[in-house]
Amino acid sequence: MDIDDTTTDIDTVIIGAGQAGLATGYHLQRRGIPFVILDAAGRVGDNWRRQWDSLRLYSPAQVDGLPGLPFPARRWTFPGKDAVGDYLETYARTFDLPVRLGTRVRALDPDGDGYLVSTDRGRYTCRNVVVSTGTFGRTGAVPDLAAELDPAILQLHSSEYRRPSQVNDGPVLVVGASHSGTDIAYELAQTHPTVLAGRDCGEIPPRLESPAFRVVFPVMLFAWQHVLTRRTPVGRKLVGELRNHGGPMLRVKRRDLVDRGVERVTSRVEEVRDGRPVVDGTPRDVSTVVWATGFRQTFDWIHLPVLGADGWPKEMRGVVAEAPGLFFCGLCFQYAFSSMVLPGVGRDAAYVADRITARSRRLGTATTSLPAAA
Repeated sequence: MDIDDTTTDIDTVIIGAGQAGLATGYHLQRRGIPFVILDAAGRVGDNWRRQWDSLRLYSPAQVDGLPGLPFPARRWTFPGKDAVGDYLETYARTFDLPVRLGTRVRALDPDGDGYLVSTDRGRYTCRNVVVSTGTFGRTGAVPDLAAELDPAILQLHSSEYRRPSQVNDGPVLVVGASHSGTDIAYELAQTHPTVLAGRDCGEIPPRLESPAFRVVFPVMLFAWQHVLTRRTPVGRKLVGELRNHGGPMLRVKRRDLVDRGVERVTSRVEEVRDGRPVVDGTPRDVSTVVWATGFRQTFDWIHLPVLGADGWPKEMRGVVAEAPGLFFCGLCFQYAFSSMVLPGVGRDAAYVADRITARSRRLGTATTSLPAAA
């Protein structure tokens, strides 16, 4: 139920003030399209600040900036999660983007030729909506068998994990071996006996801080942006892999896990026996399970038939053909492999902004925006 009955009419509503929403706002601002950015957080960048303490970007600072503002860090350094959150906050302030914080979107409904966005702080009628609520969705994907584990076992999704002192004493099981799962398992193994279970997602061989990485990274980035796209066969093959299984190991390598004593099991955890998770056929006495099993898309608040059978929006490059005026930005593999990292966000946002601009000008939209938030 809305706690505020006011209704604001605006050309475009952007839902989410992360990097994708802010970059889209930047481009709309420069095209003279009125818009507002809505976000439930108390500060811009809080989604990054809530990540685990040791998280650092996997791409170097010189390519991590959003359109119009370089990332304020030395080349070939890898900023931490708090630095990213602070950068996003600075970005919104630098360009006076009209961000409305503490505003949770409850529903998106069709409204004539446009849309009605209902929030806990009023309603917005608009011609265009950009959903930029995150690359992998906001609900942690935990398997049903988690409910069968002994209540004494602490369970955390990777989105809830912050630091090793958070988990119980004793052995830890990390389920899911993409880059987040391997990073967390490697960290936990310093202080806890650790088992890492899940399919091998591969690894990018060069170490991120090595001279070799500086040589190959420009080639990798070109491939991520221009070869691994939804318009190439190899790119289309990767879409489902990344969306359903996660990306390859980036910072932590297989050798690192071995050297730190992580027990690596490539089978899935598919059974609980006597309250204990069964790993490779054996019930394990663990004190904590960290589910690094990705996220579920949670778009049930969008009251439009725009989702496919896999739960992902039926879009191409963020454009939903079946719902004119509805767009997405910030999706995993929205156009290319680079869509899931900061270096790819600006291009995706510019494409979406161009389509919004063409639609709005065709419909005769005004050219003023809401004032920036204080």
